[in-house]
Amino acid sequence: MTLLFGCPGWNEGVLHAHAFIKSGMAKRCLVIGAETLSRVVDPYDRDSMIYADGAGAVVVEATPEDRGLLSFESATYALEESEYLNFGSSYHHQHDVDVRFIKMKGRKIYEFALSKVPLAMQACLQKAAIDISSVKKVLIHQANEKMDEAILIRFYALYNMQPPCDIMPMSIHNLGNSSVATIPTLYDMIAHGELGNHKFQEGDIILFASVGAGMNIDAFTYRM
Repeated sequence: MTLLFGCPGWNEGVLHAHAFIKSGMAKRCLVIGAETLSRVVDPYDRDSMIYADGAGAVVVEATPEDRGLLSFESATYALEESEYLNFGSSYHHQHDVDVRFIKMKGRKIYEFALSKVPLAMQACLQKAAIDISSVKKVLIHQANEKMDEAILIRFYALYNMQPPCDIMPMSIHNLGNSSVATIPTLYDMIAHGELGNHKFQEGDIILFASVGAGMNIDAFTYRM
């Protein structure tokens, strides 16, 4: 069992599970993404308004060679980027200065995500020799809709294309940004037919991607 925290943590947990199974160290792994961000959100901070609590989990096990995880890209940027997310005092001047809340440099994170995540997504397709037209869904960490849409546009621009309609399901409108839990809960909603017309079919290639805490990025391709 692996329990993860931080926005890219669930994706990274799937990569770890894949490594354990491929090495023969495990037959199946339980990967859990869980956050209770309500404990550390400053109610006076507009940047934190969409943070939410959540939890999601999957069981990962061996599959035939032509299915499952096909390729991945993972990287950490922890110099000046390490302070893009941090803990600080409340913006309310009468609040206890010794109590710390999650803070972010929103513009810095936005620029970082747009410069790094599309390239990681492209690297995944290249490693697995997958044509971009074969990607059926793109599941991105639900940080905020504007940033996710910009990442998707930047990604498809690498191929001189516009994103297809409905390729990127969104759950942030209802569930908020629950950090490490956003992708597994999004996946579960689609798998159970709870997100409009979005659905998975056997053989579909899904592209997963995330960015956050650290700063870290990761992406992987998966064939259903």
